[in-house]
Amino acid sequence: MSEFKVVITDLGYASYQPEKDELAAVDAELVLAECSTEDEVAEACADADGVINRAAPVGSAAIDRMSRCRVISRYGVGVDTIDIPAATAKKIIVANVRDYCDEEVSDHALALIMACARKTSIRDRQVRAGAWDVGAKNPVYRIAGKVLGLVGYGTIARTLHRKVAGFNLSEVLVYDPYVEPEETAKNGARSVEMDELLANADYISIHAPLTDSTRHIIGAEQFGAMKPTTILVNTSRGPLVDTDALYEALTTGQINSAGIDVHDPEPPKKDCKLFGLDNVVLTDHAGWYSEESQLALQQSAARNVALVLAGKKPLFCVNPEVLK
Repeated sequence: MSEFKVVITDLGYASYQPEKDELAAVDAELVLAECSTEDEVAEACADADGVINRAAPVGSAAIDRMSRCRVISRYGVGVDTIDIPAATAKKIIVANVRDYCDEEVSDHALALIMACARKTSIRDRQVRAGAWDVGAKNPVYRIAGKVLGLVGYGTIARTLHRKVAGFNLSEVLVYDPYVEPEETAKNGARSVEMDELLANADYISIHAPLTDSTRHIIGAEQFGAMKPTTILVNTSRGPLVDTDALYEALTTGQINSAGIDVHDPEPPKKDCKLFGLDNVVLTDHAGWYSEESQLALQQSAARNVALVLAGKKPLFCVNPEVLK
């Protein structure tokens, strides 16, 4: 019989051998659950020593049922699926994986900016339908000399900043109240308030975490402050953008176009308003993905648990006060 029990709350990968390999070092049994509700999480994880979470809700009721749990590790950077205060109150370490997809998400954000700026998706559909020489109907603007605005300036945003260096942009503006202006200036960007970023940026890429204070950080008021030529890209979390306000902005010409990888809800409903628009490029929360990043994600999420069960610190801790 294994010394520890580790439960994966919900599945999404073809193989879980990477997790098994990591957990073998601490003699942990890996249990694969397929939970979609908090009640199911509570039932599956009641006697678990460690939990690995993907998208299932790990709320206070589920955490309250956990009698032995020492660590909850999330596949990914964001931890909005987990009730952090409830876990902290029970002295359960919450860990995440912060370094597995910086290249992939920044690549995806850049790809969405380019797809919107060059109108590649709509051109593809038009050419397939027999159209030709359609530039006048969908004007394209030069990228050089434009302004990029970054909402949030964590590792992914900084990686994107590095990648746009060759585009000869006139300026990169950053809104992030948690980053000192000297830090952004060191990287060749300028820290500004949100109002200034919205009014001046030609391309706005969102890289903020989802919290109570950032939910709908881009809504009707913010769209109204943007240029009619602005392109908005979101590769962070769907609820950061008010979808109804985005639809209004795209249909009334408040902004030029948008590239959206993350949605609210996920997956979007079949009658999602955005599906009928030509000036939005939609992807399926795939910004994080490459074969390399998926392997790193699975390994690191499991390694967080293995380290804690071995009496050590996880790779990344969301509630470090529990470690004291």
